[in-house]
Amino acid sequence: MAWAGVNTLLGLTLYCSVPGPAALVAAAKQGSCSMRRFSARLLASVALMAALTAGGCSTMPGASPDSTGSIASAPHTEADWRREMAVWGQRYRSNPRDADVAIRFAQALRAVGQRSQAAAVLEQVAIHNPKNRALLGAYGRALADNGNFKQALDVLARAHTPDQPDWRILSVQGAVLDQMSRHQEAQQHYASALRLMPEEPSVLSNLGLSYALSKDLPKAEVTLRRAAAQPGAEPKVRQNLALVVGLQGRFQEAETIARGELSSDEAAANVAYLRQMLAQQNAWKKNRRGSPLTPSTGT
Repeated sequence: MAWAGVNTLLGLTLYCSVPGPAALVAAAKQGSCSMRRFSARLLASVALMAALTAGGCSTMPGASPDSTGSIASAPHTEADWRREMAVWGQRYRSNPRDADVAIRFAQALRAVGQRSQAAAVLEQVAIHNPKNRALLGAYGRALADNGNFKQALDVLARAHTPDQPDWRILSVQGAVLDQMSRHQEAQQHYASALRLMPEEPSVLSNLGLSYALSKDLPKAEVTLRRAAAQPGAEPKVRQNLALVVGLQGRFQEAETIARGELSSDEAAANVAYLRQMLAQQNAWKKNRRGSPLTPSTGT
């Protein structure tokens, strides 16, 4: 069987805008630059799934507004995010020191790919709100999006405290450490997050991906199966599992997992993307940020 292409939900956490299935299949077959850019952007941050962390394109959809870096609900299409960007951008310009407004504006900016601007917005507001933990959590994620991992860790460390740890921030810190190839430390952070929120699928997914990055694919598979079995696990968890199974050479099983309960078009897109990712294994080794195995920092 020829392997030439792979999918979209595979992302580990940030999928804020998703092309239609037909476009994905066509792009995967052509190996287009737009597909590669889309997959890299989609996957480069991983798990948040709900928020990897702790919030995805700024935070975790459905999370309590009191949660660090979280937003009550999140749009799902690029058009939705652009509307959010316009609304919150106007509010931000009217009150550039409001932390909640800045977090929502930055979330929308991250969702449409304007990551540098998102970090700049949060940096300015953080100057006036240096102890706002939700703001610091969002700023840390934005820094990680831009590859500023050391600074991200410094900021995230201020987003919670040892006596009041936040499982979402712990998971984000783990994702950042994984992107710095500090996998053992990352796994310790995920373990701490799971002690606070047992069997949380977004954290389990990041942990599984961390094992995969550590080249322990059997352990990664076991962990991702646990994640996929949890109530509320997002589709991307199943796609991460499919990828890890495929990396072990069990391609038919991986395709079955990728199809899941999806419609025929969506299943075709998932399988096409899975094949593409598996065909690009050598490229991941050279460019870790483009790897779909990168744990997610959330939205």
